[in-house]
Amino acid sequence: MKRLIQLEELAMTAGAIYIISLLDLSLSWWVYLLLFFAPDIGIAGYLAGNKPGAITYNLFHHKGIAIVVIITGLGLQNDYILLVGLILFGHASFDRIFGFGLKQFTGFKHTHLGVMK
Repeated sequence: MKRLIQLEELAMTAGAIYIISLLDLSLSWWVYLLLFFAPDIGIAGYLAGNKPGAITYNLFHHKGIAIVVIITGLGLQNDYILLVGLILFGHASFDRIFGFGLKQFTGFKHTHLGVMK
């Protein structure tokens, strides 16, 4: 079952990257790569403790939030907002391939997918 979920997350990551490639934003490829890993800035909240860390991490890695941003970008016909939502969604899916789920307040390794090893 774990492999099936990883394949599903891989498909969502690939789908997000594909849709991003369709946007006409004229950015260099390295900017997209940098932006793809930008949501990891949420880890910085752990400098203030487990609870603030979990909140900031989850803010940047919650697929529901990403979908709201995507819908907002579509509704406003704003490709930059759409890009942000797609990056959040694709990055969250990418992280889940490797077992990085939404964080619990008890510590970084405690996720909605279980305890990371």
